[in-house]
Formats: sequence, structure tokens, C-alpha cells
Amino acid sequence: MRSTELGVRAAATALRAGEVTAAALVDACLDRIRAVDPTVKAWIHIDDTGARAAARAADAAVRPGATLGPLHGVPIGVKDIIDVAGMPTTAGARAFAHTRPTRDATCVARLRAAGAIVLGKTHTTQFAYRDPAPTTNPWNAAHTPGGSSSGSAAAVAARTVPVALGSQTVGSILRPAAYNGIVGLKGTNGLVPLDGVVPLGYSLDHIGPLARSVEDAALVLGIMAGRALVPEAMEAPRLAVARELFERAEPELRKHLDGVVERLVTAGARVEEVRLPPSFAGLADAALVLLEVEAATYHAPAFAKYASDYGPGMAEMLARGLTRPGIEYVAAHRARVRFRDDVTPLLAQHDALLSPTAPASAPAGLAWTGDASLCQPWSTIGAPSISLPSGVSSAGLPFALQLAQAPGRDTRLLGAAVWCERTLGPAKAPPVAR
Repeated sequence: MRSTELGVRAAATALRAGEVTAAALVDACLDRIRAVDPTVKAWIHIDDTGARAAARAADAAVRPGATLGPLHGVPIGVKDIIDVAGMPTTAGARAFAHTRPTRDATCVARLRAAGAIVLGKTHTTQFAYRDPAPTTNPWNAAHTPGGSSSGSAAAVAARTVPVALGSQTVGSILRPAAYNGIVGLKGTNGLVPLDGVVPLGYSLDHIGPLARSVEDAALVLGIMAGRALVPEAMEAPRLAVARELFERAEPELRKHLDGVVERLVTAGARVEEVRLPPSFAGLADAALVLLEVEAATYHAPAFAKYASDYGPGMAEMLARGLTRPGIEYVAAHRARVRFRDDVTPLLAQHDALLSPTAPASAPAGLAWTGDASLCQPWSTIGAPSISLPSGVSSAGLPFALQLAQAPGRDTRLLGAAVWCERTLGPAKAPPVAR
């Protein structure tokens, strides 16, 4: 196995055992970036010198009796809305928005304290909204990798790094994970601190990992949260299925996920069909109001000076947000709370709600990052959710399923995800990584 095929836990174990050095692993990742990134375009900034220096220091610390962090020597990528000391934060925008922070965001600082080595920054859509990044999909460069965590998802799928950080306000971790055939995880809103992160929607933003297994993602999320997130052990998870969500999927994906549900039932899962509460009907409109007003609140000073430097999608959204009345924002927040309160008992009665992550596999073209509507409910109410690869379409692009749970029940969600992942088996690698 090439060292770049190692996941987070496997790499950490190999480093401790002396089977690979941090220097060799970092060099392998940098070589891999040089080989595939001219096509994939996942990375915007590579810190070769800093990463190699950190790797040498990590190797020097490996000696008998030494206390090593759980990520000692493991390379990571960081989405370019998240501050890394000494590296530029561009947020996918033009020069007016660029900064060079002197402090790590808390989520990065915690990962570095656990021994992680930051390779560099990954491409994001502008300000983590819709205007696309240059990144392509490792499965087919003519298709979008999704957004807004485009570079992080593609970097992990293309085996240039074991894990990368993303952010999700609507569907920006899970959707690119689905399109790239990897695992994307976001915890309960507030689980990971957001200081040092360029905001999109203050009450909607989440930080989470993109990785190649549930346990790797759980490990990294727990470190960023400041507490271990151990997946709950499950012998026969109880899964809910809402057909109204399945009906939003295109026919091939819907048929595929029906087959996935049958496989899970055969393996012992108990599946119950449920209906989402009536308050779900108004949630998407409410979420849009919340996003537009919160984004406009943050961007108003810069937008007044640099409107022409904003991408068309971001500019249109900010213009709407700046004109929405306060009573509309309050009504949207009430709609969010109503759905959260209505759906939480239903989620809590099950180990997870299973649905498509997106209505289809990655769309063709790079001008649109795809439909986030199936991720939106759980981002809006701050509920933990995860995307798992579940197969490959007839066009050779990944399919995925989404699991969601009630806010605060992150370890229960992770337990159901581990069980499903083990039942479905390992995900395939994209052609560029074979």
C-alpha cells in the first residue's frame, strides 16, 4: 500500500510503530500533489518548507517513553476560510479580502496540538457560497466536486492528504463528500469553535472533517471539539426513512438507495418509514432568509466598497439580505425553532434518519456546485449529519447516503454510521487514485 493511501488512524499507527516517518509521509503527499493537482486543482497554497520542518520535528519526538498526540505526524489540509498562522486566508475572493493571520483558528490549533502537520490551504468557493472554485472532480474532471469545501473533498479523494477541514452552512461538507466518494461529517452546531473562520451565516456555520472513513472523521471532529467522540456500539441500529426525501432523488439514485436499505435490513438494521412534521414545509424558505441576512450583516462594510469584486452569486445574495426587514428574520428563526422542536423527538427515537445526501451524483460542468437542499434541514437546525459513500452510478460517479440525528446526539449518529459503513464495505477510489 502506498503511504498516501493511509487514512488518519492508519497513518498515526504506522508513524508510532516506525513503519513510516512523518518526513516520508509528508514528502509522499507533496509528490502526490505535484502529480495530480495540475488537473484536480484542490490546493491554493502549499507550505512545503513549513510542513517538512514540522515533519522533521515530529520524527525527532518519536522515541521510547515519549507522549505523542493522536495525530502525531499526520498531514492535514485546511479550507481557505480557516486561519492558519503564517499562511494567507483568501476565502476564494479577490485581494481586498485577503489576510495573513498570525494565529491559528482554534480548530487548527487543537489539531496541531494533537500532532497534525498542516500541508497547506485548499480551494473554497468565494466566501464559502456558490461562486465556484477552480477545483475539478477526481472521478471525472468535467464534473463539479461540489462546494463550498471543493478543494478539501477533492484533495482527500485524490489521496493527496488523509483528511482536510471543511465548513458547512447549507451542504458544504456533506455534498462535496458525496460527489467525491468520501466521508463528510459535521457535528452539532457549536461543537467546534468558529473563531478564526470567515463566517457565512453566524448561526448556521459548522466546521467538520472530510476523510475516508467514519472513524477517521470522528477522531478529527473530536479533537477539534476538545472532547473525544466515541461512536456508540450498535448491533442492530434503528433507522428512519422519510420517503418524501427519497422522492427528491433522481430515479437511478433512488433505486440504488432502495437497494442499500435492503442490504442494511438484511444485515440486521430495523428500518421504519416516517413522515417529517408539517413544519418541514417552510424550512427551506426560512433557511434562505437566515443565510442572506447573516451573510449581509458580516459583509455589509466590505460590500459597500468592493461590490464589483464579489462573484455574481454572492453579490445577488448580499443585495437581498441587505433589504430584508428584521421581522422577516425573526419569523425565519421561529420557523427554524419550530421544525427543530417538532423533528427532534422523531430523530431521538431512532439511531439515525437515512436519506440521500444530494438528489443525484455530481452534475456535469464546473459553473454550479450542485443541489444542497437535502443537507439544508440539518444545517439549519444545527443537527449532526454525515455522508457515506454507498456505490457508483452507471456514469462512474459516486453515490452517497446521508444520516442525521438530533442535536447533541453526535456519538449516536457516529455509531449508526460506523455500522452502515462496515455493512456496505469500503468505498472505491477515484480513477486518478487507482
